[in-house]
Formats: sequence, structure tokens, C-alpha cells
Amino acid sequence: MAEVIDLGEFGGEGFRENPHPVYERLRARGPVHRVLLPGWQSEVWLVVGHEEARAALADQRLSKDGAKIGLKSLEEELIGKSLLATDPPQHTRLRGLISRAFTMRRVEALRPRVRRITDDLLDAMLPRGRADLVESFAHPLPLTVICELLGVPDMDRVEFRKMSTEAIAPTTPGNELEAFTRLGAYFTDLIEDKRCAGPSGDLLSDLIRTTAEDGDRLSPDELRGMAFILLIAGHETTVNLITSGVHALLTHPDQLAALRADMSLLDGAVEEMLRYEGPVETASFRYAAEPLAIAGTHIEKGEAVMVGLTAANRDASRYAAPDTFDIRRDTRGHVAFGHGIHFCLGAPLARLEARTAIRSLLERAPDLAPDGPPGEWLPGMLVRGVRSLPVRW
Repeated sequence: MAEVIDLGEFGGEGFRENPHPVYERLRARGPVHRVLLPGWQSEVWLVVGHEEARAALADQRLSKDGAKIGLKSLEEELIGKSLLATDPPQHTRLRGLISRAFTMRRVEALRPRVRRITDDLLDAMLPRGRADLVESFAHPLPLTVICELLGVPDMDRVEFRKMSTEAIAPTTPGNELEAFTRLGAYFTDLIEDKRCAGPSGDLLSDLIRTTAEDGDRLSPDELRGMAFILLIAGHETTVNLITSGVHALLTHPDQLAALRADMSLLDGAVEEMLRYEGPVETASFRYAAEPLAIAGTHIEKGEAVMVGLTAANRDASRYAAPDTFDIRRDTRGHVAFGHGIHFCLGAPLARLEARTAIRSLLERAPDLAPDGPPGEWLPGMLVRGVRSLPVRW
């Protein structure tokens, strides 16, 4: 029987703030471990090796649909089925329908608007001389972009931010259930309003009316699930990409100076930010649809598997000196956006927003510097980021 590692005890008090040494110790023992997650009562398998993580992310014997083993998440129960909780052929069908509306052309068309929103936020922030980068810049930028893209009314955005934050990283126990309940009701009303209003050019309106060649369309539950995953994944992860990316630059002044001296390094710098401190620590649960082995470790049918994206991206067998932040590094193969059929649909938009935000911030705030330590790290092992980042200029 496999040894069960209690991550709360194994990682110690510093695990939430800095899990990287813990993952390194785990990798030294092997790429796959049976673990007890902090605050959980049940055991899961955790994949920490890079090669094994990429293989697991693409292995269709690992199901994303918990219903196949009798499980139903809060998201699915209170909102609806999304891409993240489906397998082929259902996943293929849903991704095909959403891809008809959420195209690369549509993302590229957002470039001027992303730049305008960025400039407006900096216009408001920079005269103050200091700010919390999360509150003043990293959060409102992707939130505004995704809300405009989907057609969320201005008056709803402050409240939506509160609900989405509590759903992903609840500030107190119990808030998650309330947040999911309220989000489900909100999406139901929003979709119905858009259905009654007729075509308006936003993505959600287009998804309501998207039809495949065979006449297939998204059901009300599927529309709610799609709206949820686009709104949540479409801004929460980008918030942390921008915040952690700026934090990495500020704590590595040589890399910051190199980027300021040569902005052609920006695209590579953003990829290194994704590898070094990506916004998603572990991929959402997968379940063994049949008995299988990962790197020689036997996993029984129905057992839960977590793929450590943060752990895989710091694997020394793939990246030399993985704990070194190097914007000139060859980052190919990183799994910050996942891998396989569940590769993040919003990756092009996240990259566009991060590149625009970081370039504009560095150009307009040449004396940007830390203004105290960052805030607390977000709870849990899903989203990786800090609640605040004080900066001055």
C-alpha cells in the first residue's frame, strides 16, 4: 500500500506561501504520491513530475466528469456543466460550439480595447504615487475585459467580483456555497435577459444563438456553465498572472532591468512568469475511469488525481535551475495553461492582457518598486496568487 503523505504536516506552516521546496522534496521521492490535502479528509493522488504531468493531462483514462463515479461538484450542482467537467464526446461538442463564437479573430479585435482600459486604469492610479497593484490594476483590467466581452452590465461588476472571489478563494468557511448559489441565480437572470433582448454582439448573446451544422445548441444549464467558466477563469487567473509576474520582476531587479532595456523580451518574460509562478497551482480533479498506472504507480478505478502544474513547471529534469527566474529561458513545454484537450481556451486572451498590462506599467512607471510585503497567499491549492501587492513609483 502506498505511503500517504499529509501535506499539511509535510509542508509545514510555509506551504501555502511557498510550496516549491515541498514539491521539490516530493519529486526527490518520486513523480506520483498519495497525499492528504490540507483541510481535507480524503486522500488523492498528486502528480509532481513534469513529464508525468503532461502525460496525465492528456490521458483520457483520467476523467474530468465526476458524475461517472457518483460525484457532483458545487459548480455543476448550482450552476451547470462546463468544459472543465466533461469528457469526449460531450467535451468535444461543447468546445466546438463555444469555439464558433470565441475565435482568435475575436480575441485579436480586443487588442485596442485592452490597451485603452489599461491606459485608463494607469491614468487613475499613477498620480497617487503608490497603490495596491491588485486592487487598482491587476484585478479591474481582466474583469472589465471579460465583462465587456460577455456583456455583463456595468452596474453588476462590483457585485460579480465579490461573488467570483468568494467562489474561488473564500475569505471565510461557508462563503463558497453562498457564492456559487448566487452566481447560479445571477447567470440564469443574465442569460434570460439576453435571450429576450435579442442579438447584441457580445459573446454570451452569440453563444445563446450559436448553432452547429446539425442544429445542436447549448442548453440553459450548459450556457450557465459556460458563462461561469469564462467569467471566472477569464479574469481570476489573469489577475494572478499579472500580479505574480510583476512581483517576480520586482524581486529580481536584474531581470527587470533587462526587460526595461529590451522590450522585445516581453513575450518570453510572460511565458517565464507563467512557468515560474503560474496562476493555477493544481489542475482541477481528474478521476480514474479504469485502473491505470502513472510512472509505475497503480491507481484504482474511481480514485482522484491532482496534477501539480506549479510542481511540474519547477521540475529540474525539464528546466535547468528551475527556481531561477530567467526571462530569456526556453520555457517550451510549461503546463501553466494545462495540456491536451483541456488546454485553456482563454490562453490567448490572458497572454494579450498580461503583455499589454506589464508593458504599459513598466513604460509609464519607470521607478516602480515594492512598497512593503505582498498580502497573504490565496487559500487552497487551486489558484496561486496574493490578495494584495503594495507598490510605489
